[in-house]
Amino acid sequence: MPHDQDIEGDTSEISSAYECMQCGKIVTARTNPGECEECGGDFQNRAKSVE
Repeated sequence: MPHDQDIEGDTSEISSAYECMQCGKIVTARTNPGECEECGGDFQNRAKSVE
């Protein structure tokens, strides 16, 4: 049974918000942007739980 959170089909064109875990800068990208240009910190997908 489908849920509101289920994603069907090709998700390669969907962008996500990523937040730098060091300085808090937020960018939108299709894949993890890697290292923050501002401070060199790592990005975390904001849709994922930090726990």
